[in-house]
Amino acid sequence: MLNQLESSQASAYPEIIQGGMGAGVSNWRLARAVAERGQLGVVSGTALDTVLIRRLQDGDPGGHMRRALAAFPYPALAQAVLEAWFIEGGRASDAPYKLKPMPSAEMLREDEALLIVANFVEVYLAKAGHDGMVGINLLEKIQLPTLPSLFGAMLAGVDVVIMGGGIPLGIPGALDRMAQLEPVEMRLNVVTSDRTKIYTTSFHPGTHVSASQAQLKRPLFFAVIASDILAKTLVKKANGAVNGFIIEHHNAGGHNAPPRRGDAYGERDVCAVEKVAELGLPFWLAGGCASPEGLAAARAAGAIGVQVGTAFACCEESGITETIKAEIIQRHRAGTLEVITDFQASPTGYPFKRVEVEANAGRDACRACDLGYLRTVYAKEDGTLGYRCPAGPRKPFLSKGGTPEEAEGKHCLCNGLLATIGMGQIRRGTAVQPLVTWGEDMRFLNPILGQERTSYAAGEVIDYLLGLK
Repeated sequence: MLNQLESSQASAYPEIIQGGMGAGVSNWRLARAVAERGQLGVVSGTALDTVLIRRLQDGDPGGHMRRALAAFPYPALAQAVLEAWFIEGGRASDAPYKLKPMPSAEMLREDEALLIVANFVEVYLAKAGHDGMVGINLLEKIQLPTLPSLFGAMLAGVDVVIMGGGIPLGIPGALDRMAQLEPVEMRLNVVTSDRTKIYTTSFHPGTHVSASQAQLKRPLFFAVIASDILAKTLVKKANGAVNGFIIEHHNAGGHNAPPRRGDAYGERDVCAVEKVAELGLPFWLAGGCASPEGLAAARAAGAIGVQVGTAFACCEESGITETIKAEIIQRHRAGTLEVITDFQASPTGYPFKRVEVEANAGRDACRACDLGYLRTVYAKEDGTLGYRCPAGPRKPFLSKGGTPEEAEGKHCLCNGLLATIGMGQIRRGTAVQPLVTWGEDMRFLNPILGQERTSYAAGEVIDYLLGLK
């Protein structure tokens, strides 16, 4: 029996979910390639406003951004973005990218509009030319851009919203309200000494769309979890319907839930899958599942299927630069690829898996905070909100109430991840070094590539997982 679902219901869901790897790794090309094969293609929603404006500043090769902007249902908003950021022929290779304002709880209308447009663009392109399912992945830890980002994705008809990196109790209800074009409010995680005070951020679709806009499709909501306790909490306390779960093992790439004890994972950190199954909702397993055997084992455990990230990160359609992908493949074959579980690198405080590559060898990590997606929101003495990032310059961070311990070993993920997809900022004539996140399980590579080839397409990953290769 599949998770107490009738087989006809289970068959409506894809067996394979392509992981939402940010920023820009799980791009529209990758999501579309997966969705065209009848599986769930996922775009990363992380920093899409910056990704869009950097593509435009690079001259929009292929014209894809302008094509999607032309399809946006409110032309004035799209035109404003194009006029503000597009550079015909692209910026000079040694010129820095122009920056947008950092996210804040009191976002200006034009900053909300950029988020709406950017998320529409990515989902629109991922959905073009087929009738497969496309999802968007967001992090609960990055709260400030969330509501306008979701609305932009919904305008493009996104099918599924996937969220992890926290406990997203308020997201299902937000989707319900935005589908009806109603104003929505979301509680913010704020560091404050007054635990009785609640801080929120709000968003009103009517600020950006006309009264004649038809109601929107409410996408499915899948929560990424690492424990059955969290699954039960979401079912009982979320303000709307949770439609499924992605159960992530700690060997998955990117951010992981922290271990329950100390700085090492043990048996207590492995989710009790059978207890999640008892909730009667569809679920997928993630982390170390990228094989036909992994898919079969997941289904035997009651799952619909698996979520796979790293195998898709290495494929031709992913946003990672070709140089980095080639180096990772070569190092794996040579037995020299080391995946580090770094308990300090991420400003979120969560463990973060990464690999070292030639492009960042021997160079200091970026400690600028000019993008601000992972800033901590804190309450000042007068009750107003401030923002600080432990991966930013140390003196400003400490002056805003941060501690030296919080800043120790931190990397600027915002800038590092953008450099990984070839959009690194230029500072003093030098590009910011990439920060490459990766998963531990690379057993998929040899069966897909063999001994001679050096690259493969997303469709080959699907064929391999389904036993067709």
